[in-house]
Amino acid sequence: MNHFHSTLLGSLALALVCTGIATAAESKAPAKKAAPQTPWSFLPLRESPPPKVRDSKWPKTQIDPFLLAKMDKAGVKPAAPADPRALIRRLHFDLTGLPPTPEEVEAFVRECASIGNRQSAIGNAVNRLLASPHYGERYARYWLDLARYVDETASWLEKTSGAHLYRDWVIKAFNDDMPYDQFVMRQIATDQMGLPPEDRHALAFLGLAPTYWKELQLPPDLIKGTVADEWEEHVDTLSRTFLGLTLACARCHDHKSDPITAADYYGIAGVFASVRHAERPTMGDQFWLPVKKARESVAALEKERDDLKKKKPAPADLTNQVAVIEQKIADLKTKTPHYNMAMATGVEDAALFVIPAANNKGTVLDFKPGQARDLELMKRGDPNNTGDVVPRRFLSAFPAKDGQPRRFTTGSGRLELAQAIVQEAAPLTARVIVNRIWKHHFGRGIVDTPSEFGPSGEAPSHPELLDDLTARFIRNGWSIKWLHREILLSAAWQQSSLAPDSEKRDPENKLFARMPRRRLDFEAWRDTTLAAAGTLDRSFGGVATPLTSDKNLRRTLYGIVNRHELEPMLRIHDFPDPAAHSASRTETATALQMLFSLNSPFLLAQADAFAARLEKEAGPALNDRITRAHAVLFQRPPTAKELAMATRFLTGSETDKKAWSEYAQALLASNETQFVD
Repeated sequence: MNHFHSTLLGSLALALVCTGIATAAESKAPAKKAAPQTPWSFLPLRESPPPKVRDSKWPKTQIDPFLLAKMDKAGVKPAAPADPRALIRRLHFDLTGLPPTPEEVEAFVRECASIGNRQSAIGNAVNRLLASPHYGERYARYWLDLARYVDETASWLEKTSGAHLYRDWVIKAFNDDMPYDQFVMRQIATDQMGLPPEDRHALAFLGLAPTYWKELQLPPDLIKGTVADEWEEHVDTLSRTFLGLTLACARCHDHKSDPITAADYYGIAGVFASVRHAERPTMGDQFWLPVKKARESVAALEKERDDLKKKKPAPADLTNQVAVIEQKIADLKTKTPHYNMAMATGVEDAALFVIPAANNKGTVLDFKPGQARDLELMKRGDPNNTGDVVPRRFLSAFPAKDGQPRRFTTGSGRLELAQAIVQEAAPLTARVIVNRIWKHHFGRGIVDTPSEFGPSGEAPSHPELLDDLTARFIRNGWSIKWLHREILLSAAWQQSSLAPDSEKRDPENKLFARMPRRRLDFEAWRDTTLAAAGTLDRSFGGVATPLTSDKNLRRTLYGIVNRHELEPMLRIHDFPDPAAHSASRTETATALQMLFSLNSPFLLAQADAFAARLEKEAGPALNDRITRAHAVLFQRPPTAKELAMATRFLTGSETDKKAWSEYAQALLASNETQFVD
């Protein structure tokens, strides 16, 4: 999608939402304005003792009584426990996005079969998968949707050559179980936290923010609007990602539903008015400064060489002069230690002022390195119609110990902003991430608007559970892996997806009285296809490569994401717009997706490889190959009907590679491959 077009659509959508909220609020406003009620998500956390339930044997963790009490009240019974084969398949996809091997399935089934050992077997499997490096890859992709991650953007924009290092940093953070409060802070201000320079890759959360085209021959009044739109995007992404709030609605007016004022918005927007995109060194100054000097010299020499080549008439000894310059360039690159040092795609403190160019012809973006600025309140969001200056500060709804919102006085204020998010706003920040992890495991959140925790979003279906789980999450060191264990070891998560009575009485599954059957996202389906074919390259990290390349057999996470031109493979399979924060993915079923399954070179090649794998592992016997195919893809043996259908199709073609590839393709594209019970 064209970047300007997608940005415009996003801005229009946000404006419509804000306008709708404002109109509704104004039309319903009483003659006498009542004192605003504090939204539930802004209140302190309240731990509650687990409620008493009729079936005291069903709960397995502290989560379960809260859910069962509501089921009891509604007269709904929880679903039966899931079959071990369905459970291990679900667990692998939940935590790694990859299917279990047939051997892992059989080992789990045997362990579950031991008397009274099912819960222990599940716990062992959970710990094993949380220790797998593939876990970090799975949850990094979820996070990158929120952070509107890209590998490439328009050539005229700031460099993104180091973007993949942010992706790798996120993977490592999840694998290392970095406390979530630290995870938040480092993405906003790691360079101001006394951490090693290599941690600066975390700053790409800010450094990869969309940058809009600015035609500097236009007058400042117009450019100011574009710059203000950028600041709005940054505030919006930060607030939705970490706080689950739509602060951007307060650019034009006090928020109509949340206790957020326009002054609150400009207090935070001032932070983004005080930074600029920049590549940051990932080594200390003793290594970086010589590299910086050498790179500047190389740039000057390259300019000298290019100017020389353009000179008319060309010097008689042009070839010799160019050779001398290129030798100097080569010497600088080879003799300067760490010349090719990786650079972090980040930000640095620098106040931005939009001023007229000389003779009032056009505009200049005047950055003041090391400085910060407070913004004037823009009336109705118009940067050319301003009011009082608003000091940089946090939200007034989350005051510091002195009763006032935390002021940002050090540099741009990024570090103080990060601290306020995980300290003053800790209950909200923690609720948001707990709900996101819950949604990944159950298919819907306790709050099913994961980036809208204000009154405009959905109310929590189980508020006491959310608060209790969040309080314990904080008490356990903001550990995401602790949270996974608590959820996955619950009786609720271990339920079957087969529950006809529950489906009839609670079709949206708000009671969590069953597990939903869920469709795999495209990354998990493509990765499963590669794993089944035996071609998956499981190497970690590194530069992204095109998914369209037939040589790219790595996990889909490592495919190139281009903000302006998504690869077709991603575009047709519901991949989110990388120009905007994405709280959850839209699921579609389209003709293009079916055509991909039928005709794509990727799937055809993997079907050939899968068929070859079956022949190698199962031998020539038809029944053995069919049984192996079901074990690899579906983690179960074929039913009598499936075996009969496959036998009927393949009889007479036992040695026909094309027939086996067609059979393999049908299995790879089947619903059971793409859905998890």
